[in-house]
Amino acid sequence: MSNKKKKSFSSLISTTATPVLVDFYASWCGPCQTLSPIVQQVAKEFGEKVKVVKVDVDRNPAAAQQFQIRSVPTLMIFKGGKALWRKAGLMTKRELSTVLQQNL
Repeated sequence: MSNKKKKSFSSLISTTATPVLVDFYASWCGPCQTLSPIVQQVAKEFGEKVKVVKVDVDRNPAAAQQFQIRSVPTLMIFKGGKALWRKAGLMTKRELSTVLQQNL
């Protein structure tokens, strides 16, 4: 089952012209739980302009390893298969919205 998820994750970030915001998180991570509603609010505001994917690093270690995720939460933006931006740690809604707007 994880291979299917990994394959769809890889194809999602590589085949779309729409920016993809990836939230690498862990269920036990307090800052991840703080960031999650912020990511959801921003996703709702941007609607179809941005795709949002949440990746649990414990359930998807291959994806975490592929992108060298060393701490959670880590946010990344992909477009056309290329990583355009990356940040580990918490962000405000305003900061995240600004970064997404710059990468549309």
